[in-house]
Amino acid sequence: MDDNDELLMLYDGPTTILEGRDIASVAKYMKSPQCKQVFVILGAGVSTAAGIPDFRSPRTSKYAMLAKLNLPYPRAVFELNYFRFHPTPFYTLARELYPGRYRPTLTHTFVKLLSDRDLLHTCFTQNIDTLERQAGIPAEKLVEANGSFASQRCIDCKKEYDSARMREAIEKGEIVVCDKESCGGLVKPDIVFFGESMPEFLSQSIPKIGSADLLFVIGTSLTVQPFAKLASMAPESCPRVLINLDFAGDIGTRADDVLLLGRCDTIVRDLCRELGWEETLDSEWAKTEIAGSASLAASALPPERAYRTKALMDAVVPHEQVEMGSTSNGTSTPTAAGWQDKLDAVDSLSERLRVALECSEKVVPLLEEAAITFPARTLSSEEILFASGAVDDSPHSACYSIGGKVMRFFGI
Repeated sequence: MDDNDELLMLYDGPTTILEGRDIASVAKYMKSPQCKQVFVILGAGVSTAAGIPDFRSPRTSKYAMLAKLNLPYPRAVFELNYFRFHPTPFYTLARELYPGRYRPTLTHTFVKLLSDRDLLHTCFTQNIDTLERQAGIPAEKLVEANGSFASQRCIDCKKEYDSARMREAIEKGEIVVCDKESCGGLVKPDIVFFGESMPEFLSQSIPKIGSADLLFVIGTSLTVQPFAKLASMAPESCPRVLINLDFAGDIGTRADDVLLLGRCDTIVRDLCRELGWEETLDSEWAKTEIAGSASLAASALPPERAYRTKALMDAVVPHEQVEMGSTSNGTSTPTAAGWQDKLDAVDSLSERLRVALECSEKVVPLLEEAAITFPARTLSSEEILFASGAVDDSPHSACYSIGGKVMRFFGI
């Protein structure tokens, strides 16, 4: 164990507020007059149940897939400087994650029920998918710490962009630029990219957790700030309930901490059954639907084109050490139109990301006459994982761009 590691001892003494550390005791407390202000912290584990991958986790299969493509490092798809010159990867990802493609889960609906019964004070979410909004959680009770797809603006002049036009452009696979005269900057959803400051309203909302009567932490490992410390800011008199596949933060060290380890939706259903809310949970969840499903179906590839996917991926040339902005065989850089033809041939998330990210390294949409060089810098632990191949057990090689060179790394 490193010197910096802290050994947390789970508390196994008597409770002081709850009758026990189980679902029945939590439900009984929620029905009592003492429980008036409930706070909720939601993480990626809530949305993965809806089929949304956690792209920011370096050990998930989707993130590992991104890591093996032509990004200078895997999280570049969420970095502003990279987006400025290579917007295609993020726009491809945005098309797959855009609101309307996924349905809220039972857990999202449970948080709505807390609001409907005047129990919910604030729901903090790390997720950008807006499923909380789709579930009906009021915006005034929602703190989207990493931003969301609910709004968008120019990265240069900060002018807001029309949501309907943004959706239309993303569905068409178009890169959106600011419509303000003399600007022309790229437009992106109001998602907090790596290196950007957290929204101001987040810092204003955090102290309110000190008034909590009950805290739910659902689907998060509490490893990323400010969420890592958020649960610890709840008063000692506040029972904290963790609903997650594994332990998180320091939850379990207080007398009235409850660890409910397992799948979020399953545990939420059991809790609602104890509360007498199960029928309402099901009826409210049944009201949720995938908005815009007709337009999404219309934009899907016709079945007869599906056979082109495998052939296209088989044609991807293995990487060699080359200068950024050129190809390994010395030929000229492919045109954006040529790569768009390839992108149009595939439709699954994995395939579209693979092709689009390959395009983004070889096509510079705004500065076609000059190659973009990303300066050398110290690698983060996440990037070292990627470079060493630790994100995946397969022996495949991966590319990494350092100081303008595309270097090849081999997994172990």
